[in-house]
Amino acid sequence: MSYFAPIKFVHVSAVVITATFFLVRGIWMLRGSPLLQHPFVRIAPHVNDTILFVSALVLATLVGEYPFVSGWLTAKVLGLLAYILLGHIALRRGRNQMERSIAFAAALGVLAYIVAVARCRDPLACLGT
Repeated sequence: MSYFAPIKFVHVSAVVITATFFLVRGIWMLRGSPLLQHPFVRIAPHVNDTILFVSALVLATLVGEYPFVSGWLTAKVLGLLAYILLGHIALRRGRNQMERSIAFAAALGVLAYIVAVARCRDPLACLGT
């Protein structure tokens, strides 16, 4: 388990980077900024998300808990799928500004839920406490 702490640090750092970068890109989308088309902005999230995903797999293996076996990890994976879909609508596929704005707000809400589930290790995300 000596690798757990550094890998968790990498994972949590990648989550913070993902959330921050998504928030910035969402604000740029709302303002119609051409910065969204910059090559760095288009590539960097994929690199960070790869680090996030690999560190998640390693952590799950280290703690011996897996999605569709552990309820809280299942909730995180399902939340992740919802976040990806909503983020895609918000930043790329939304038909108009209203649809993109709603998807952006919903994606931020799902991201907050995923973080709450991770902190509580409970699919109800500490709603009762």
